[in-house]
Amino acid sequence: MGPKQKRQARRKFVQYVRQKSRARAAKEAKEDNGEERPEWTGKLDFLLSCISYAVGLGNVWRFPYLCYKNGGGAFLVPYIFMLAFAGLPLFYLELAFGQFSSLGPVSIWRISPIFKGVGYAMVAISMMVGIYYNVVIAYTLYYLFASFTATLPWLTCNNPWNTDACIQDRSVLSANTTNTSLTNSSLINGTAVNHTGVRPVSASEEYWRNGVLQLSEGFDYPGEVVWYLCLCLLLAWLLVFFCLIKGVQSAGKVVYFTSTFPYIVLTILLIRCSIMDGAIDGIKFYVTPDFSRLQDAEVWGDAGIQIFFSLSVAWGGLISMASYNRFSQNCYRDSIIVSTINCGTSIYAGFVIFSILGFMANEMGVDVKDVADKGSGLAFVTYPEAVARLPISPLWSALFFFMLLSLGLGTQFAIIQTIVTSIIDEFPERLMSKRMLVTGLVCLVFFLLGLPCITQGGNYMVELMNDWSAGFSLMLIGLVECVVIAWIYGTDNFFRDIEMMIGFRPNRWWWLCWKFLTPAVLLAILLFYLIGIKPAIYGGRLEFPTSGQALGWLMTLTSLVVIPLPGIYYICKAEGTFMERVRKVMKPLPEWGPHLEENRELDERYSKKGIPLADYRDADNTPNIA
Repeated sequence: MGPKQKRQARRKFVQYVRQKSRARAAKEAKEDNGEERPEWTGKLDFLLSCISYAVGLGNVWRFPYLCYKNGGGAFLVPYIFMLAFAGLPLFYLELAFGQFSSLGPVSIWRISPIFKGVGYAMVAISMMVGIYYNVVIAYTLYYLFASFTATLPWLTCNNPWNTDACIQDRSVLSANTTNTSLTNSSLINGTAVNHTGVRPVSASEEYWRNGVLQLSEGFDYPGEVVWYLCLCLLLAWLLVFFCLIKGVQSAGKVVYFTSTFPYIVLTILLIRCSIMDGAIDGIKFYVTPDFSRLQDAEVWGDAGIQIFFSLSVAWGGLISMASYNRFSQNCYRDSIIVSTINCGTSIYAGFVIFSILGFMANEMGVDVKDVADKGSGLAFVTYPEAVARLPISPLWSALFFFMLLSLGLGTQFAIIQTIVTSIIDEFPERLMSKRMLVTGLVCLVFFLLGLPCITQGGNYMVELMNDWSAGFSLMLIGLVECVVIAWIYGTDNFFRDIEMMIGFRPNRWWWLCWKFLTPAVLLAILLFYLIGIKPAIYGGRLEFPTSGQALGWLMTLTSLVVIPLPGIYYICKAEGTFMERVRKVMKPLPEWGPHLEENRELDERYSKKGIPLADYRDADNTPNIA
């Protein structure tokens, strides 16, 4: 090529770059004005948002407990098995599904309208979880503020909220009858009681139940709104609103902090606590394998359920976040990275938590199993008591609860973004430019719906929602989602869609997983879950009354009932015999496919210039639904 040809080629290249830049600038201007669907401003925004969403409170307070309960290090065998055959395939499927269509979890079911109810079920679950999850964040805020003091308030028994049952030394609660000397209590039949005949309670538990929650006698006694928790809940919703005020463009910046700060705190805590006496005993207790436990079906069920909850599949959040990706984003790479980091975080957090519990057990002279707990009991009772025994305890307490705040907000952002996205995608012409208003209204409504959870009996409701709002429904949604894409839409079509985005087709392993292995594993997890269902219990001791049990089942059924309703509506609306109607509403709508026309041109199935698949439209090229 001569100098003249080189100059012409360079000039054409510059013109091409300028055209692309102007097109991109015009698109970004439309996004800013609310006229165009926004995108993540960078690849890291999406990746960190997925990490922040998937890595939540459960990684810190549920996985370590399950690990010690189900054979220590041996629990990693079923955990990794479930990750490979259920968690990762579903995670990859949802990222590719959302990114290809650029639609939220409701509108995305243009792929097969009869199953649009699955999208509504996802949103229903996200709504219920979003209500109580921010209440947990409100608890965290309260403990964070309470940490900014010279003496932590849950250390002593001489506070207004304490009772005669309060005991500062928790070792009394685990004492046995041999060589035990009690100052303020005695041992009767091996059980510690004080001189008033009341079973003793640790100072940290009384602070949690009486000082923070002002817990009522039971579920049927809601009591009054706890005003300081109400203020913390309001602050939590304000944080969510201002971080999501511009949708993914603002949330994508906040996650740079919420996704990385917890790892800094976990590392600091691990280094600090690992040099404390007893930490090694706690870690040994955590990782020592008991392979005999692998013969128990419950262990495999726990692993499957934990993977399902840990990766946040079937909630709609992954679909929603992936829908804001650029069409060519490598979702395959992202799914591998996020899944690996998520599960690695669970294991890493276990070392931190059990090094602390080992130190605490050593301080009290009891076994680690006597201080190990799960859920809110670990976060708001056991751990506050553990950090109170560290030097400069207010500092470690503030760090811990700030870490929990970061973990909780990262997940809550995605939950609310899922709901907002679903609403806007159903009415894009009216609401795309009113994203801030929709976000504000959602936050306001959810704040009001959360008020019953911060009454004196509100924690009963929080625990009930935590146990029953998501569970069986999630398993069923994941199973249906996998079957629809693999068997009704077809893996071949889905593979072609993925190839359009990332330039290569998934290998046969994913074909095998999506068609056979993952549905089979999900069905097994579903059965494990059903077999393990027990009456709702609060704190492992108090069984909920009939009204509470009924409300728990109502929450579960709410997300299940909405699954068939849209399908029934579309079948009734279509024309032809019953089977003709069913076949029509199972096929993709003409609108199904990439959001941008330039991406639709990449495949003849979606291109106006190409030949659409006959199966996708009726003979007269009209939509399948009458």
